[in-house]
Amino acid sequence: MDIKFVKRSQVQSSKRRSSKFKPLMDALDKLEPGGQAVEVSYTNEKSVNSMRTAVYQYNQENNVKIKSGKDANNKKIYFYREK
Repeated sequence: MDIKFVKRSQVQSSKRRSSKFKPLMDALDKLEPGGQAVEVSYTNEKSVNSMRTAVYQYNQENNVKIKSGKDANNKKIYFYREK
């Protein structure tokens, strides 16, 4: 095994989300402040947490503020941008 130290700038990494969240990320790109919201159905709380984490990272990467609201009775979560 050959181990070598390299500068961090030489390491290429991709921060793109997996294909599981690709449709959500594409929909977030289309959101406008004060406009429509994105409605997403979910099956369990783990998927809600995963979506919110993905959106949080999207906010940081794109310098935007997308908020969420959850309708637990109908198992839907909404993402929107405020004015």
